[in-house]
Amino acid sequence: MPRVKYSSSDVALMARMMRAEAVGEGKQGMLYVGSVIVNRAVADCLDFTDVRTIRDVIFQVQGGNYSFEAVQKGSLFYKGARSVEKRLARKNLNYWRQHPAKYALWYFNPYAPCPSTWYGQPLTGRYKNHCYYEPEAGSCPSVY
Repeated sequence: MPRVKYSSSDVALMARMMRAEAVGEGKQGMLYVGSVIVNRAVADCLDFTDVRTIRDVIFQVQGGNYSFEAVQKGSLFYKGARSVEKRLARKNLNYWRQHPAKYALWYFNPYAPCPSTWYGQPLTGRYKNHCYYEPEAGSCPSVY
């Protein structure tokens, strides 16, 4: 049973975002980004109460900007998804999630050491350039 309902166009969209956000971090880095995307689709809390589909997550606007910078600025996002990224996206959609992104709803590249919290949410770990953050304990049971 998939973690979230999806179509082939969702797979391609998610694959494009995973590549655009983390291609330099290899397959593992792209899987971590994919975990955050799926976690946001299943989270019914905080900034994610009105996003239920992969498309909703990818094109969510917060504070007047898209949540994922690659939607606005990423030329890689607007190129077709490759088969390797589609396989990784399906893996995330169906079952895959691991630390540090297992329960993460946010990540970013600080170009420095990871802050211990980000907008009040605790750091779960770092993978290459990205720091991952999950909701404070008890604040988002749907993601756990």
